[in-house]
Amino acid sequence: MKLDDFSSDCLAERVILISGATQGIGRQMALEFSRRGATVVLLARGVKRLESVYDEVVAQGGPEPAAIPLDLLKAGDNEFNSLAYQIKQTLGRLDGIVHCASHFYALSPLVNQGIDEWMEQYRINTVAPFALTRACLPLLTASPDASVLFVGETHGLKAGPFWGAFGASKAGLTYLTQVAANEWDNWPNLRVNLLVPGAVNSPLRMRTHPGEDRSERAEIAELVPYFLYWMSAASRGRTGEIIKPEIGPGRR
Repeated sequence: MKLDDFSSDCLAERVILISGATQGIGRQMALEFSRRGATVVLLARGVKRLESVYDEVVAQGGPEPAAIPLDLLKAGDNEFNSLAYQIKQTLGRLDGIVHCASHFYALSPLVNQGIDEWMEQYRINTVAPFALTRACLPLLTASPDASVLFVGETHGLKAGPFWGAFGASKAGLTYLTQVAANEWDNWPNLRVNLLVPGAVNSPLRMRTHPGEDRSERAEIAELVPYFLYWMSAASRGRTGEIIKPEIGPGRR
């Protein structure tokens, strides 16, 4: 899949919500989506970082974005419902969600992992994506073509030692994707999928693999065509899939 496969306006007229929009994959996709015509809704906890990405998007000359600060660890049903209402009132529609936000505590054996770190990682990595999608479902089903994309992690597909809480919480996204795809089969305009980036030069990868050379990983930019495909009309009708992009040093 190549960037040239997509037109400069392949996301025109679409409103796309991106969680974890201030760094890594979320930030990159916010900028790329805007370049291709989408109005992006930036969602993250830190106000200053949100303002910075907001300014970057505006500087590109694309549609004016929206920025909503929200702490996914503390948010409840009321906060998620309020966010969806805010999007409806200000933008009038929602055509997609990309769930990039995630929380990683530390690599450690199960015997050293406490309840709080399990709860926090599940809260942000599994519960928040569900709750945010549920709150926005009326907007998504009203769209003529809507896409929900969960961003997973390799250890959520295959268990590995020391990944305990993080891997388990990411594994929950696989189940969530499949349940949603089956429940939503009466909405042909709505699809939901799981994309697992693999080894990319993201802030998270640098924390979990500090001794790994940058050249051993793919660049986030290599993921762009995949995100464009799954968030554009090109992927209409494909749902419940687990996507593993073919990127990295051996494929450049």
